[in-house]
Amino acid sequence: MSKSSAERRRQRAAEMRAQREREARRRKALTTVGITAAAVVVIGGVGFAGYMEYQRRNIDGVQEFDGLTNDHVTEEVKYEQSPPVGGDHSSYWQNCGVYTAPVKHIHAVHSLEHGAVWVNYSPDLPADQVERLEALYTPGSYVLVSPYEGEMEAPIVLSAWGHQLPLESPDDSRLDAFVQLYEQGEQTLEPGAACSGAIDFTAAEIDQMIADQAEGGGEEAPTEDGEAPAQDEEVPAQE
Repeated sequence: MSKSSAERRRQRAAEMRAQREREARRRKALTTVGITAAAVVVIGGVGFAGYMEYQRRNIDGVQEFDGLTNDHVTEEVKYEQSPPVGGDHSSYWQNCGVYTAPVKHIHAVHSLEHGAVWVNYSPDLPADQVERLEALYTPGSYVLVSPYEGEMEAPIVLSAWGHQLPLESPDDSRLDAFVQLYEQGEQTLEPGAACSGAIDFTAAEIDQMIADQAEGGGEEAPTEDGEAPAQDEEVPAQE
């Protein structure tokens, strides 16, 4: 074998080794980039999910109230907030559902204790907007919808125990966000307690039954103080 042929083979072998080394470095670089990109995606995904959770739990405009008592009483309560967001209340809750007339505050506040969201609206709210609010309730849900005749900060006010959000319109995206967050949310004092099986009368109906009973006629009123026969300990909690 000539010296020139051996030299060419050595040169060719060196070139092939160099090429393999370049390919190895290239594959390593691509692997590093891929791992880095995947890490960025994962971290970004976690960060985005965390951001969305933060947004979900921090609804703009929600007012919070601390130090609310929750004793059972048999007389009307003068609440500091209008509509009420919590406080002492009747031992009988208002059944969740849709009401076309105002309900007794002392019953609705008990529903808040059970994790209900109370949707109050001005009696002069347009019918199409009322329908939008009423659609928030579905059978079995912990949502109470009723008109409110007292003073309110806005035409629509959403209340959960210790939390409240005034809204100008049911088209506000915070409406659904509030219900999703606070319906049987972390603020619930009695998780799993029922929102049915107790009071399903409006305030006017209760007052009329009490008046009729006092006169010795008409339907039997819930009780002389406007209560219904079912109480916390007598109504099983819903699952």
